[in-house]
Amino acid sequence: MPPLDAALDLFLVHVRVEKGLSANTVEGYGHDLRRYLDHLAAAGVSDWSRVSRRDIQGHLAGLVEAGLSPRSQARALSAIRSLHRLLAAEKVTPGDPTDEIDSPRRDRKLPQPLSPAECAALLIAPDPRTPAGRRDRAMLELLYATGLRVSELVGLELNDLDLESRVLKARGKGNKERLVPVGAPAAESVKAYLAGARELLLKGRRSPDLFVTPRGGRMTRHGFARLLDRHCRAAGIARRVSPHKLRHSFATHLLAGGADLRAVQVMLGHADVATTQIYTHVDTTQSRRLYDRFHPRA
Repeated sequence: MPPLDAALDLFLVHVRVEKGLSANTVEGYGHDLRRYLDHLAAAGVSDWSRVSRRDIQGHLAGLVEAGLSPRSQARALSAIRSLHRLLAAEKVTPGDPTDEIDSPRRDRKLPQPLSPAECAALLIAPDPRTPAGRRDRAMLELLYATGLRVSELVGLELNDLDLESRVLKARGKGNKERLVPVGAPAAESVKAYLAGARELLLKGRRSPDLFVTPRGGRMTRHGFARLLDRHCRAAGIARRVSPHKLRHSFATHLLAGGADLRAVQVMLGHADVATTQIYTHVDTTQSRRLYDRFHPRA
């Protein structure tokens, strides 16, 4: 029977190598599970076969007392459940003590997309007279045109984009690849960036990455979030805009324009169409507000 810490290390290797989960997801699993192991150690549990449903429920109760949101509680339980399922599958434990433990109820918040006018103002905010400005405009145009996750955007390499056919190859969760169409304005912005701005940023260095920084490295998620915040302020958008909000806007505006739900699902890289359907709820909510406001018999 492996000690608690050793089994955790093996599990994290398994989800990174066998499951192909991203480094950020694996890091989140590690954070949640080390807190879980601290709880087991404090309870005097040192053997996986002795972990009971009551131990897990006690840990979850502690998360509630610590003030964690239902979303964070559900994420922690998901990590714990995955760990115990692997231990049971590998015959390390006789069963899975997470069976019949319900996930915390979560109120699913509807995403609040940018309006088409806000998107238009944001896309012209970067200064095209500078190399960084041409790069930023290309990134913003591409994100809004394709609905990529920010990790997929910054992970793009030169060979992932075919500007003539206007299609790109995105690598999503679990390293799954999908082809996504690219709109003409986004393709033109990327061409303008590649026409000289990228080389000026690299300063003679070589890189396979599409979007680079003046230091010659790949643009990061945090770096993109900072530049997005700066350009939102320049565009007069007062509320906070996360990179994911542009993904929400892409999906909502497509569906509002009559796009097929399953086509949007494929472009977003959603495994389940139910995940994509939340954007139809957004459009319905906005339609209801307009109806209540303007229809004489609403």
